[in-house]
Amino acid sequence: MPRRCLIVLLTVLLSVSALAQNERHFAFHYTFTVKNVTPGERVCVWIPLAHADAFQDVKVTSKTGDLPLKQVRQSEYDNEVLYAETSKADKGEYRFSVDYDIVRREHVVLVNGKPASDAHTEHSPHHELARFLEPDRLVPTTGVPAQLAAEETKTATTQLEKAKAIYEYVFRTMKYDKSGTGWGHGDTLWACDSKHGNCTDFHSVFISMARSQKIPARFQIGFPLPADKSTAEIPGYHCWAEFYLDSTGWVPVDISEAWKHQEKHDYFFGAHDVNRVQFTQGRDLKLSPAQDGAPLNYFVYPYVEVGGKEHPNVSIAFSFEDVSGKPAIASSAK
Repeated sequence: MPRRCLIVLLTVLLSVSALAQNERHFAFHYTFTVKNVTPGERVCVWIPLAHADAFQDVKVTSKTGDLPLKQVRQSEYDNEVLYAETSKADKGEYRFSVDYDIVRREHVVLVNGKPASDAHTEHSPHHELARFLEPDRLVPTTGVPAQLAAEETKTATTQLEKAKAIYEYVFRTMKYDKSGTGWGHGDTLWACDSKHGNCTDFHSVFISMARSQKIPARFQIGFPLPADKSTAEIPGYHCWAEFYLDSTGWVPVDISEAWKHQEKHDYFFGAHDVNRVQFTQGRDLKLSPAQDGAPLNYFVYPYVEVGGKEHPNVSIAFSFEDVSGKPAIASSAK
């Protein structure tokens, strides 16, 4: 083989190998059963639906249910939802299942706190950014978080420096600890006081503080994938955040993962790894078709109403397997 052809071939192979390490191809299974339904009652079911964006390719390979399903795009955050209903239940249980084929790509905007030269950036118009400066029910932008943000960013002169100072504050003061009660609601004031919780609590504090400093920030939620397993049950959700820089666009952060993997402290300020899948975005969600109950705090599990009231008796099960059949390659810390 001529030397020039050999060099070209090696370059292509190295590029393919690098790409393979920065994406993850897997099947994801989302199943649940609505239990203890009273016959004759109206049943309404909303199912969050993963959908494609710049960092994940999503194909629904199967969707089944004991009621007909229709797909509805949500107006406020462009979330996708599968909706099912019956005016009169004729059974005590209803089963639903959605199977996916997904490729998730690494999302890197900052490297060592500075914009990456090859970053894929996403910009939003100013009228869309306005919503990400407003408070949510449990995510205030005044009071305690605003006071903390003002103190922590008093020496910062740029948006990026302010966001980094807020990231460091949350990382330094919060502990990933799901003991007791109160955690998991994404209640900023509770988290500021207790100084522990899960990913929801970590990122609610970050979002409150960032918004109070006029830095748009948004909440995203989905599921984690174990980096060291090629197949597994998924016990629960994972969430993360992004903040907006006028010069750079949306920047990913994952402070709870940084806390759990402290060797990646720098990496998760400006990056999301491949070991996740996003389902929805936003807090205080008003669904379409409209639910009778209050807006949803966040939306990753199915939401069910029976007789016009929230029905909590829902059994859920999530799992995945890598399509390659090989253990995943975790993104390296940068």
